Formats: sequence, structure tokens, C-alpha cells
Amino acid sequence: MKYDDKLRGQIKDLTLMLLYLNSFDDEGCCRSWKGYDFDDLNKLAEEGYVSEGRRAKSVVLYDDGIERARDLCVEYGIQLPGED
Repeated sequence: MKYDDKLRGQIKDLTLMLLYLNSFDDEGCCRSWKGYDFDDLNKLAEEGYVSEGRRAKSVVLYDDGIERARDLCVEYGIQLPGED
């Protein structure tokens, strides 16, 4: 399916948010399994939000990615655990 640029950007944002919401701590790194579209993951890596992790089954979310994902949660009205 072909998406316009606006929808493609929204899908990328939602992918980042889902990576964050499904993340886990791995020896101090915020890591998430990468079961998402590779084009979106590559774009997020290019933007410096996640590691490329080409050979790994998971990606590391960098501080900028975590911050952007939290902002997106606020934007989409998703309340994170421990935040009132």
C-alpha cells in the first residue's frame, strides 16, 4: 500500500511510540524488539532515535528517541505508568 508523506510520518511516529511502550531495560539500555516495518525503523535510526541493529532482533532507544516517544504519548493522550 502506498502512503502519502503525512501518513508515512504518522506511521513512523506511532512506530517509535510503540517501540517505547513495549521497551525493556537491558543492562541500562532501553531496548525494544523490532517487529515493525524496516523502512520505518531505518528512518528512525537515520534520525538518531534508535540504533540500526541490523543483525540484532532488537533496537536500542536513544535518549532523544525516548524523549520524542514520551512527547508523542502526551500528544496522543496516552498516560504512561507512574505519571498522573
